[in-house]
Amino acid sequence: MHIKEQHKITSAPPTAYYISEFISEDEEKSILSNIYASPKPKWTQLSNRRLQNWGGIPHSKGMIAETIPTWLDSCLQTIHNLNVMGGHRPNHVLVNEYLAGQGIMPHLDGSLFYPTITTISVGSHTVLKFLEPCEGSEMTSRPVFSFLLEPRSLLVLQDKLFSHYLHCIEEVYEDTLDDSVINLGLCSDRYGKGSKVKRDTRISLTIRHVPKTSAFKINIGNKR
Repeated sequence: MHIKEQHKITSAPPTAYYISEFISEDEEKSILSNIYASPKPKWTQLSNRRLQNWGGIPHSKGMIAETIPTWLDSCLQTIHNLNVMGGHRPNHVLVNEYLAGQGIMPHLDGSLFYPTITTISVGSHTVLKFLEPCEGSEMTSRPVFSFLLEPRSLLVLQDKLFSHYLHCIEEVYEDTLDDSVINLGLCSDRYGKGSKVKRDTRISLTIRHVPKTSAFKINIGNKR
Protein backbone atom coordinates (compact mmCIF):
# COMPACT_ATOMS: atom_id res chain seq x y z
CA MET A 1 0.00 0.00 0.00
CA HIS A 2 1.16 3.54 -0.73
CA ILE A 3 0.06 6.86 0.72
CA LYS A 4 -2.10 8.57 -1.90
CA GLU A 5 -3.65 12.00 -2.26
CA GLN A 6 -7.02 10.44 -1.43
CA HIS A 7 -5.68 9.73 2.08
CA LYS A 8 -4.70 13.35 2.71
CA ILE A 9 -6.75 15.32 5.24
CA THR A 10 -7.20 18.35 2.98
CA SER A 11 -9.04 20.48 5.55
CA ALA A 12 -6.05 20.33 7.95
CA PRO A 13 -2.84 22.36 7.80
CA PRO A 14 0.09 20.54 6.16
CA THR A 15 0.43 17.65 6.39
CA ALA A 16 -1.72 14.73 7.57
CA TYR A 17 -2.69 11.43 5.96
CA TYR A 18 -5.30 9.07 7.37
CA ILE A 19 -6.06 5.49 6.30
CA SER A 20 -9.08 3.74 7.79
CA GLU A 21 -8.73 -0.07 8.16
CA PHE A 22 -4.98 0.13 7.52
CA ILE A 23 -4.53 -3.27 9.15
CA SER A 24 -6.90 -6.25 9.29
CA GLU A 25 -8.79 -7.49 12.36
CA ASP A 26 -6.49 -10.55 12.47
CA GLU A 27 -3.41 -8.30 12.43
CA GLU A 28 -4.96 -6.20 15.19
CA LYS A 29 -5.58 -9.31 17.34
CA SER A 30 -2.01 -10.49 16.75
CA ILE A 31 -0.53 -7.11 17.75
CA LEU A 32 -2.63 -6.97 20.92
CA SER A 33 -1.73 -10.57 21.81
CA ASN A 34 2.00 -9.92 21.42
CA ILE A 35 1.90 -6.65 23.36
CA TYR A 36 0.16 -8.26 26.34
CA ALA A 37 2.45 -11.30 26.15
CA SER A 38 5.49 -9.04 26.63
CA PRO A 39 7.41 -9.44 29.91
CA LYS A 40 6.12 -7.23 32.75
CA PRO A 41 9.45 -5.31 33.00
CA LYS A 42 8.84 -4.11 29.44
CA TRP A 43 6.02 -1.90 30.73
CA THR A 44 6.72 1.54 32.17
CA GLN A 45 3.96 2.83 34.45
CA LEU A 46 3.23 6.56 34.23
CA SER A 47 0.72 8.46 36.34
CA ASN A 48 -2.01 8.36 33.68
CA ARG A 49 -1.08 5.45 31.39
CA ARG A 50 1.56 2.80 30.77
CA LEU A 51 3.86 2.23 27.82
CA GLN A 52 6.43 -0.01 26.16
CA ASN A 53 9.56 1.25 24.41
CA TRP A 54 10.95 -0.81 21.50
CA GLY A 55 14.14 -0.22 19.50
CA GLY A 56 16.07 1.69 22.16
CA ILE A 57 15.80 4.83 24.27
CA PRO A 58 16.02 7.97 22.07
CA HIS A 59 18.76 10.29 23.35
CA SER A 60 20.47 13.42 22.09
CA LYS A 61 23.81 11.59 22.14
CA GLY A 62 22.42 8.75 20.05
CA MET A 63 20.06 5.81 20.57
CA ILE A 64 21.69 2.46 21.36
CA ALA A 65 19.70 0.27 19.00
CA GLU A 66 17.96 -2.82 20.33
CA THR A 67 16.73 -5.63 18.11
CA ILE A 68 12.99 -5.28 17.51
CA PRO A 69 11.05 -8.58 17.68
CA THR A 70 9.75 -10.05 14.43
CA TRP A 71 6.07 -9.42 15.22
CA LEU A 72 6.74 -5.70 15.61
CA ASP A 73 9.36 -5.44 12.89
CA SER A 74 6.70 -6.44 10.36
CA CYS A 75 4.78 -3.28 11.32
CA LEU A 76 7.93 -1.22 10.74
CA GLN A 77 8.36 -2.80 7.31
CA THR A 78 4.75 -2.01 6.41
CA ILE A 79 5.33 1.64 7.32
CA HIS A 80 8.67 1.66 5.47
CA ASN A 81 6.88 0.46 2.34
CA LEU A 82 4.80 3.67 2.41
CA ASN A 83 8.01 5.71 1.91
CA VAL A 84 6.94 8.55 4.21
CA MET A 85 10.31 8.99 5.96
CA GLY A 86 12.53 10.07 3.08
CA GLY A 87 13.74 6.54 2.45
CA HIS A 88 14.70 5.96 6.10
CA ARG A 89 13.42 2.75 7.68
CA PRO A 90 11.59 3.22 11.00
CA ASN A 91 13.64 1.95 13.94
CA HIS A 92 11.63 2.90 17.02
CA VAL A 93 8.16 2.08 18.37
CA LEU A 94 6.46 3.62 21.39
CA VAL A 95 3.49 1.53 22.54
CA ASN A 96 1.02 3.47 24.70
CA GLU A 97 -1.92 1.87 26.49
CA TYR A 98 -4.85 4.22 27.12
CA LEU A 99 -7.67 2.96 29.31
CA ALA A 100 -11.02 4.73 28.95
CA GLY A 101 -10.63 8.11 30.64
CA GLN A 102 -6.87 8.31 30.11
CA GLY A 103 -5.09 10.74 27.79
CA ILE A 104 -1.92 12.73 27.19
CA MET A 105 -1.06 16.40 27.71
CA PRO A 106 -0.40 18.77 24.75
CA HIS A 107 3.09 18.18 23.36
CA LEU A 108 5.38 18.09 20.33
CA ASP A 109 7.43 14.99 19.47
CA GLY A 110 10.78 16.81 19.38
CA SER A 111 14.01 16.88 17.43
CA LEU A 112 15.30 13.38 18.22
CA PHE A 113 13.10 11.95 15.46
CA TYR A 114 12.88 12.28 11.69
CA PRO A 115 10.04 14.81 11.24
CA THR A 116 7.29 12.28 10.52
CA ILE A 117 5.02 10.56 13.06
CA THR A 118 3.13 7.42 12.07
CA THR A 119 0.55 6.01 14.48
CA ILE A 120 -1.38 2.74 14.25
CA SER A 121 -4.35 2.51 16.65
CA VAL A 122 -5.66 -0.85 17.88
CA GLY A 123 -8.37 -1.93 20.32
CA SER A 124 -10.45 1.25 20.40
CA HIS A 125 -10.81 4.72 18.92
CA THR A 126 -9.67 8.07 20.27
CA VAL A 127 -9.93 11.72 19.29
CA LEU A 128 -6.59 13.47 18.80
CA LYS A 129 -6.83 17.23 19.37
CA PHE A 130 -4.50 19.82 17.87
CA LEU A 131 -3.73 23.16 19.49
CA GLU A 132 -2.23 26.40 18.26
CA PRO A 133 0.71 27.15 20.59
CA CYS A 134 0.55 30.48 22.38
CA GLU A 135 3.23 32.54 24.05
CA GLY A 136 4.02 31.28 27.54
CA SER A 137 2.46 28.21 29.11
CA GLU A 138 1.11 25.35 26.96
CA MET A 139 -2.02 25.51 29.08
CA THR A 140 -3.02 28.67 27.21
CA SER A 141 -2.83 26.93 23.83
CA ARG A 142 -5.98 27.12 21.73
CA PRO A 143 -7.69 23.97 20.35
CA VAL A 144 -8.22 24.33 16.61
CA PHE A 145 -9.24 20.94 15.15
CA SER A 146 -9.34 17.20 15.90
CA PHE A 147 -8.95 13.85 14.15
CA LEU A 148 -10.92 10.70 14.92
CA LEU A 149 -8.50 7.76 15.07
CA GLU A 150 -10.40 4.52 14.51
CA PRO A 151 -9.14 1.10 15.61
CA ARG A 152 -6.91 -0.41 12.88
CA SER A 153 -6.27 3.03 11.35
CA LEU A 154 -3.03 4.79 10.42
CA LEU A 155 -2.27 8.47 10.94
CA VAL A 156 0.78 10.17 9.39
CA LEU A 157 1.83 13.66 10.56
CA GLN A 158 4.45 15.80 8.82
CA ASP A 159 5.46 19.44 8.29
CA LYS A 160 3.60 21.94 10.52
CA LEU A 161 1.56 19.15 12.10
CA PHE A 162 4.84 17.70 13.33
CA SER A 163 6.75 20.86 14.19
CA HIS A 164 4.18 23.54 15.09
CA TYR A 165 0.80 22.34 16.34
CA LEU A 166 0.67 20.64 19.74
CA HIS A 167 -1.41 17.45 19.97
CA CYS A 168 -3.15 15.84 22.92
CA ILE A 169 -5.81 13.34 24.01
CA GLU A 170 -8.35 14.51 26.56
CA GLU A 171 -9.02 12.41 29.65
CA VAL A 172 -12.64 11.53 28.93
CA TYR A 173 -14.70 8.34 28.73
CA GLU A 174 -16.76 9.38 25.71
CA ASP A 175 -16.10 11.49 22.62
CA THR A 176 -18.63 13.67 20.84
CA LEU A 177 -17.89 13.83 17.11
CA ASP A 178 -18.65 17.50 16.58
CA ASP A 179 -17.59 19.97 13.87
CA SER A 180 -14.04 20.10 15.26
CA VAL A 181 -13.42 16.53 14.00
CA ILE A 182 -12.35 17.22 10.43
CA ASN A 183 -11.42 13.79 9.04
CA LEU A 184 -14.81 12.04 9.31
CA GLY A 185 -15.02 11.92 5.51
CA LEU A 186 -12.07 9.49 5.54
CA CYS A 187 -13.52 7.32 8.32
CA SER A 188 -15.96 4.42 8.07
CA ASP A 189 -19.67 5.24 8.05
CA ARG A 190 -19.98 3.81 11.58
CA TYR A 191 -19.03 7.26 12.86
CA GLY A 192 -21.54 9.99 12.09
CA LYS A 193 -21.19 13.67 12.88
CA GLY A 194 -22.84 14.52 16.19
CA SER A 195 -22.66 10.97 17.54
CA LYS A 196 -21.20 10.05 20.92
CA VAL A 197 -18.67 7.20 21.03
CA LYS A 198 -17.63 5.47 24.26
CA ARG A 199 -13.95 4.71 24.63
CA ASP A 200 -12.50 1.31 25.45
CA THR A 201 -8.85 0.35 25.97
CA ARG A 202 -6.77 1.66 23.08
CA ILE A 203 -3.19 0.79 22.19
CA SER A 204 -1.26 3.20 19.99
CA LEU A 205 1.89 2.18 18.13
CA THR A 206 3.85 5.35 17.39
CA ILE A 207 6.40 4.32 14.77
CA ARG A 208 9.26 6.71 14.00
CA HIS A 209 12.84 6.92 12.73
CA VAL A 210 15.63 7.98 15.10
CA PRO A 211 18.43 9.32 12.83
CA LYS A 212 21.14 9.32 15.48
CA THR A 213 21.88 5.77 16.60
CA SER A 214 24.94 4.16 18.13
CA ALA A 215 26.83 1.53 16.17
CA PHE A 216 26.79 -0.57 19.34
CA LYS A 217 23.75 -2.81 19.08
CA ILE A 218 22.31 -4.97 21.83
CA ASN A 219 19.77 -7.77 21.69
CA ILE A 220 16.95 -7.68 24.21
CA GLY A 221 13.95 -9.96 24.44
CA ASN A 222 12.81 -11.96 21.44
CA LYS A 223 15.40 -12.93 18.85
CA ARG A 224 14.71 -13.29 15.19
